[in-house]
Amino acid sequence: MTSGAAPVLISCGEPAGIGPEIAAKAWAHLSEQIPLAWMGDPRHLTRDCPYQVIANLSEAADVTPHALPVLAHAFPKDATPGAPDPANAHGVIDVIAQAVALVQSGEAAALCTAPIHKKALIDGAGFAYPGHTEYLAALAGGARAVMMLASDQLRVVPATIHIALQDVPTALTPGVLRDTIEITARSLRDRFGIETPRLAIAGLNPHAGEGGAMGREELDWITALIDRMRDEGLALLGPLPADTMFHAAARKRYDAAIAMYHDQALIPIKTLDFDKGVNVTLGLPFVRTSPDHGTAFDIAGKGMANATSMIEALKLAARMSERR
Repeated sequence: MTSGAAPVLISCGEPAGIGPEIAAKAWAHLSEQIPLAWMGDPRHLTRDCPYQVIANLSEAADVTPHALPVLAHAFPKDATPGAPDPANAHGVIDVIAQAVALVQSGEAAALCTAPIHKKALIDGAGFAYPGHTEYLAALAGGARAVMMLASDQLRVVPATIHIALQDVPTALTPGVLRDTIEITARSLRDRFGIETPRLAIAGLNPHAGEGGAMGREELDWITALIDRMRDEGLALLGPLPADTMFHAAARKRYDAAIAMYHDQALIPIKTLDFDKGVNVTLGLPFVRTSPDHGTAFDIAGKGMANATSMIEALKLAARMSERR
C-alpha cells in the first residue's frame, strides 16, 4: 500500500442500518490491501471498530493498516439500530455530497456508498430523488447514469430502474436504450478493460415478443435499433428471450446483459450470486460502487450483517479506479 495513495471513500449511509457494521467488517478484511476511509459520525460506528479521525484523505493509506480512517461529520443525533431518525437525514445527504466532491477532486480514488433509507431522507429532508443513483447523477451535473449489477458470474444493466412495471413501455424509448447500451459498452472498455465488449440485449416481452404475438416493441423498434448499433460497430446479441439468456452456457456468449426493467435484471444476478453482487453506477465522471442490498434494519446492531457485498464493492472500486 503506497503511502499517501488516494483511498476508496465509504459514505456512511443510513446510520441506523447495517452500514456502520459492514464498513467496519470490510475494513478488517481489507486493511492490508486497499487504502480506505469512512465519512460519517464516529459515534455511529460499532463499538469494536478501531478507528482514527483524520484531517485529510492523504493520511488514510498510512492509517488503514492499523485503524479505520474516519473523516468526521457530526450528525444531530446518535443512531438506534433498526430505527432511522429523520433528524439525521440532512447529515446522510451532506456526507454523500461531500464524498462526491472529494472523489471528483481526486482526493479520493473512488466512492463506495453504504445503503440509505429513502423514507427517512424524505421525512427528514424532503429528499427529491428516487434513489442513490439519481442523486449521484445530479451531483455530477446531470450525467446520464446507468446502474450495473456485477459479480464474477454476471454483469447486468437495467435500461429502466425504479419505476412501476406499467410505466416501463412508455419510459423505454429508443434514446434510453441507445444511451444504456453506449454507456455500458464504453464503461466496459474504460473501467473494466474489455477491449471489445459483447452485450446481450433482452427483449421487453415474453419470448422477445414471439413475432408480435406477445407484444410488438421488438418488431416496431427494438430489433431495428440493435441492428443499427451493430452496424455502427458494437458487438450486440438480441433481442433475446430473457428466460433463456442467463443460464451458464448463454452467459459465456457476452460480457454484460442489458435488461429492459428492474426485476428482469436483478432476479438473475441475485439468484446466481446474492452475497457477492455489487451495484456499480456507470456514466458518472468518477467511480462509484455500492453493496447490492439495503439497510437491513431487522438485523442492524446484532453483529449478524454479512459484509461480503461491501468487501466486493470496495475491491471493485479500487480496481476500476486504477483504470481511470
